[in-house]
Amino acid sequence: MQKVSFKSYDEATKYITEECLRIYKENENIQSTELGLHLLDAPPLKMYCPQHHYLIPAAMLTAAYNAQSRPIEMLQNDLIEAMMRAKNVLPAFCGLYGSCGTAVGLGIYASILTDTDQYSVHSWALVNRIVGECLLKISQTDGPRCCKRSSYIALLVGEKFSKEEFKLDLGKTESIQCTHYIRNKEECKKKECPFFPQTEED
Repeated sequence: MQKVSFKSYDEATKYITEECLRIYKENENIQSTELGLHLLDAPPLKMYCPQHHYLIPAAMLTAAYNAQSRPIEMLQNDLIEAMMRAKNVLPAFCGLYGSCGTAVGLGIYASILTDTDQYSVHSWALVNRIVGECLLKISQTDGPRCCKRSSYIALLVGEKFSKEEFKLDLGKTESIQCTHYIRNKEECKKKECPFFPQTEED
């Protein structure tokens, strides 16, 4: 397997990439949402940061390639491609451009998975649709932004969309309860957030 240096990347991005490759080698059945939740617990990952824009396609591609039995070398190369594309999605993209980076991350996932570019026909529509569906879900909760909330939504949309449109069974997640709200005391929407633990009090 080709050795890749991650020296030019931050610790969170490096961790996400190496963890995806490790899990890919060690597991026969990888569920995208489960992997995404695991990556969200990464020690170097901050509460808010643009690395979430890469985390989503990384988790989705790892699970999808596992389901398709693609070689790990392909995953490694495409994680680097996803990483480079995600770096073009600037911090605060959700508020300044009206398009959350986690939703764009789903577009990165879908475009790489289907080998889509600007000249593609049917898959061009699909990669735009997955982003649009995710943005609509994200917009159902008012701000301020929460990278964890948006990531949960992106993982759930990606899981469902992959089954319906790509015929990939990447798991069936019934619900997600946030484990990061304690770190977000000032801005957490609490019970207004669909992922706030039901047993917690305001």
